[in-house]
Amino acid sequence: MTLTTRESEEPKGPRQPPTRADARRNYERLLAAAGEAFAEHGAGTSLDDIAKRAGVGNATLYRHFPTREALLETVYRDEVQQLSDQAWALSQAGDPAEALTDWLRTAVARTRVTLGLKGLLDIALRDEGEELAAWCRGTIRSAAAQLLIRAQQAGAVRSDIDELILLRIVNAISLTTERSGTDSDPADQLISLMLDGLRTR
Repeated sequence: MTLTTRESEEPKGPRQPPTRADARRNYERLLAAAGEAFAEHGAGTSLDDIAKRAGVGNATLYRHFPTREALLETVYRDEVQQLSDQAWALSQAGDPAEALTDWLRTAVARTRVTLGLKGLLDIALRDEGEELAAWCRGTIRSAAAQLLIRAQQAGAVRSDIDELILLRIVNAISLTTERSGTDSDPADQLISLMLDGLRTR
């Protein structure tokens, strides 16, 4: 299978960014601040603190995200979409092995945020959580597959693994380093070991 086009598709009804320039700037600042806050303090972090971090008033936050669940969902989608966008960009140029390596390192770093949100999303988004989870799985698998297949076709990565195995390893590294409460060094070491195991012998 060769992936030549983007296969991720937004689920029905995602929250759309505002079109007015100033409103969009505030929206993007809130998303960035929320992502940082959730990564640092978990999904239960204060919404008031997120607004302060973004440099906007509480009313602006609630105008864009009327509930905590709405903000969590949007941050989760944004994290996943950014991983997909990076995979697409890397797949279009550069050395296939380096592209896969760069993406895997980013995936481990970014999934620390999504891991922190996942538990609460599963509870809070009962009505559409299944759809959201399906979109996230499909998007990430497509992103990983296009980079993995390209590296395999270049002979840089062993051919007996698929994107699901790759993502399970990424998930395991993310869980291990998140629970350990340590800095990024253990993650870097584990990623290096994983990459060494992926290489063609």
